Amino acid sequence: MLPNWLNQILDNSWLVAIALNTILFIVATLVPKKLLTPAGLINAWGLGVVVWGTLGWRGYGVVMFYFLVGSAVTRIGMAQKEAAGIAEKRGGARGPENVWGSALTATICAIAIAAIHLGWLAPSWEPALLLGYVASFSTKLADTTASEVGKAYGKSTFLITTLQPVPRGTEGAVSLEGTLAGIVGGILISLVAYSVGLISLTGVIICTIAAFVATNVESLIGATLQPKFDWLTNELVNVINTIIGAIVAIAISFWWH
Repeated sequence: MLPNWLNQILDNSWLVAIALNTILFIVATLVPKKLLTPAGLINAWGLGVVVWGTLGWRGYGVVMFYFLVGSAVTRIGMAQKEAAGIAEKRGGARGPENVWGSALTATICAIAIAAIHLGWLAPSWEPALLLGYVASFSTKLADTTASEVGKAYGKSTFLITTLQPVPRGTEGAVSLEGTLAGIVGGILISLVAYSVGLISLTGVIICTIAAFVATNVESLIGATLQPKFDWLTNELVNVINTIIGAIVAIAISFWWH
């Protein structure tokens, strides 16, 4: 039986969030292989605190799965991608722009869920917001997996708007290998969310569909708008991508019921 003082600490999700993420921050600064830049580490610490503080270990498990798998996928075929000049900068180490490009939408959903628990929003919104949270990460992992696998192993890449052959790494390019890998990535993170009790099996289907739709819309943006506007950076497109994924999932959930 745990002492009362320890039970009180564990019952305070924000204290656990700060302690856990501080420990992970220290570990990440000491390991030789950096997955995040120093600024990225600080921002990831803030993201982790917010997610654990609002959604607990279940929500945290989803974001950690995304981060670890997404980082691993980025390193697939790194030598080939570097030789072709299409690899992620800094050897795949994530900066603050990557952290929030991937997780801003999910963070908004998590904060909205916290607002429900405080009585500021109607409880009926919670299942939809949880779907939005999961779908945003499902979308981002699908996008990352499709892009990185396509750049490394895509045998034929086509521009999504014209289906004309284009070099690997072209904005808006798609490949069969990348598309299939993206679908697998989206399903995997949805299944993780289901396994920890955040969403139902129906939610897995909804998030997978939303991720597929949003990833293809992102390719359309990359092929049409991104080359025309310098301010439309990859990080901003990532935010738009995850917003679309969350909105599509929430919309399907309301239609489904």
